[in-house]
Amino acid sequence: MDKQRGLNTIAKEIEHCTICKEGKTGLAVPGEGNPDADIVFIGEAPGKTEAKTGRPFVGRSGQLLRSLIREIGLEEKDVYITSPVKYLPLKVTPTPKDIAHGRTHLMKQLEVIQPKVVILLGRVAAEGVLQNPTSVASGDLRGVRKVAVTKERGNVIEERDGVKYFLTYHPAAALRFPVKFKRILEEDFEKVKKFIYN
Repeated sequence: MDKQRGLNTIAKEIEHCTICKEGKTGLAVPGEGNPDADIVFIGEAPGKTEAKTGRPFVGRSGQLLRSLIREIGLEEKDVYITSPVKYLPLKVTPTPKDIAHGRTHLMKQLEVIQPKVVILLGRVAAEGVLQNPTSVASGDLRGVRKVAVTKERGNVIEERDGVKYFLTYHPAAALRFPVKFKRILEEDFEKVKKFIYN
């Protein structure tokens, strides 16, 4: 199967998904990047800029993320960037139900791309990926692996089916509290660089 065609099909499903749109606004933001990427970056949900453009991580957080990607020697065209929630939530923070449903599309995307490394940018990303699939249909998140970003960041927090899941802060944290989080985020990306190139 052609990977780009597969991702395009999933993007169309997202655009026509009435459940994805509940309590949300703006354009669908399925994700973008290399369909053959070894590395996938997963955020939380689109912001206002993303909801206007239909592109992930193009606002202030996105500019920081993309600069960090370049600083560790990667190019944006080599990676894939997406999130579990594909539309801008009206209440800004995605609900557990939003995350559980959005995961159904996200896991299809990961199945097509087949990355070696998934960078989880914050708690929502981690909970969106590290769920028990049987809980997804009902929106029941009791099967979710609860993640304490502060304690577990900077590490591969899970490895399954040959994929490493590395946890760090969402770039928005470094924008809100630059003194506290920007250096930490840079350090975590240096760790990513080491295990990608080793």
